[in-house]
Amino acid sequence: MSLQAKPLVLIVDDEEGLRFTLSCLLREEGFAVESAATREQALELLREREYDLAFVDIILQGSNGIDLLRDIREHARNTRVIMITGRPDVESAAETVRLGAFDYITKPVRHETLVSVARHALKSKQLADERERNRANLDAIFRSVSDAIVMVDSSGRLIQFNSAAGAACGYTEEQMGSPVTAIDFGCGGVCRTALLESLRSALPQELKRFECRRPDGVTRVLNFTATPVMEADGTVKGAVAVIRDETRLDTLERTLQQRGRFHAIIGRTQSMQKLYALIEALADVSTTVLINGASGTGKELVAAALHACGARKNGPMIKVNCSALSEHLLESELFGHVRGAFTGAIATKTGRFQKAEGGTIFLDEIGDISPAMQMRLLRVLQELVIERVGDSTPIAVDVRVIAATNQDLAEKVRQGTFRQDLYYRLNVVRIVLPALKERLDDLPLLAEHFLRKFSAKFDRPYRAFSDDVMALFFRHDWPGNVRELEHAIEHACILCRSDIITMGDLPQDLLDIARHGAAPAFDRSPPKKDLTLEEALAMTDGNKSRAARLLGISRRTVYRHMGV
Repeated sequence: MSLQAKPLVLIVDDEEGLRFTLSCLLREEGFAVESAATREQALELLREREYDLAFVDIILQGSNGIDLLRDIREHARNTRVIMITGRPDVESAAETVRLGAFDYITKPVRHETLVSVARHALKSKQLADERERNRANLDAIFRSVSDAIVMVDSSGRLIQFNSAAGAACGYTEEQMGSPVTAIDFGCGGVCRTALLESLRSALPQELKRFECRRPDGVTRVLNFTATPVMEADGTVKGAVAVIRDETRLDTLERTLQQRGRFHAIIGRTQSMQKLYALIEALADVSTTVLINGASGTGKELVAAALHACGARKNGPMIKVNCSALSEHLLESELFGHVRGAFTGAIATKTGRFQKAEGGTIFLDEIGDISPAMQMRLLRVLQELVIERVGDSTPIAVDVRVIAATNQDLAEKVRQGTFRQDLYYRLNVVRIVLPALKERLDDLPLLAEHFLRKFSAKFDRPYRAFSDDVMALFFRHDWPGNVRELEHAIEHACILCRSDIITMGDLPQDLLDIARHGAAPAFDRSPPKKDLTLEEALAMTDGNKSRAARLLGISRRTVYRHMGV
């Protein structure tokens, strides 16, 4: 309908009297009317404005109304055309309707017939205009929405897609009408499979957060839904697929979750967030750091993170287990020796401090070194100078020292077994690692990490832990901390023959906890420092790990004292 308040009608007839009569009758009914005597005049008016209705005589001077009907259908498709004929017959009426006329009336024109046909045609025009507006609005939405939208008919042929689908999947206009099975998308085709399944089953299909590798090598994270389009009788007319690119959201979520993992350290609890912040604060300075934490809490991982995110990350990271070596071997390992320095020194050896030049040296179990070694290490920390065994020539070194211990060095200082000056040199900044039982909220995250790790290692599709296994994990106090959890999960993965870790897959000591509801007494009793190693071994039936816990020392220290 035109923008005028009144519907606009064009009357085309070579009889002036009829034009006048029809105009008067229609104006009385609220129509705005214009008229033309010839086809040429009518075409000129049609070029200037849009008419809602056109009454056209089938016979015009110099031409015929059917030619004008064709013109109107070609250039003004929304105008409803009513043909006027003086010789009504079925053949001519059918011809005009076939060519697109809305209806026809006969001469002499009766008032009631004219008004009825005009109102009927106008109603048809208004409904068609409304449908067109709705279609245009939907088409605008269809083409402007950022989600890719694809429509197929009941046989799986492509009938429509928007620009987002063209950009995302490579649809082209040339593919319209082709079966989607015949279109090569250059990807895995999981969307196509789900779309066809929606057609087959007459049920919605959904794919959540899956990766799609495009022909250009770019991998996108997508959400996919396919919904069947149903007829009133329940038959499937087609299906609509909507593909949403979730890549940016997925990347943002992964970024937010990365604080659940800092380098190789895993944990989201507040204590771990503080640890990550402290590591970042210490990363770019060369300050000596003392890492304090029970066995299995990840002291070596923290040292590696301090090195990896700092200014020395391109330099070497040298690790030394101080408790695994005797005093003389440790001295040679740390500082090196010259040929002939001692029996068996057949060649000059570069020490770990020199190997760490420009990087970091990590001294693990620093609390186990002897008083003599403590004195030598103190000089290195004070002067950054070493002397190789058998040589008094000082060698300057540029290294950062990170030390770690599971012992209370302050208590050892009070007992006189650890030098106070060395303690202060080491304890410039102290990082205390929480035990696993102090951050149980991280346990599911750690368990999931280890499950993925061993699933890849053993090439088995482990999926989850049973509820009773997770309940047991939360009941256990984990004296061995994260390392104990890792070993327990590795043990379970080796034994598991399904995709769910169950109670029967767990190590026996954890199953004992499940049965008795508490850890064995030796796991929970405080260290007995007045016991000798022999007494501790006797009390634990020779179990070196239990003896170490009883004495409050590391298992390596037990082995070293036993000469193993």
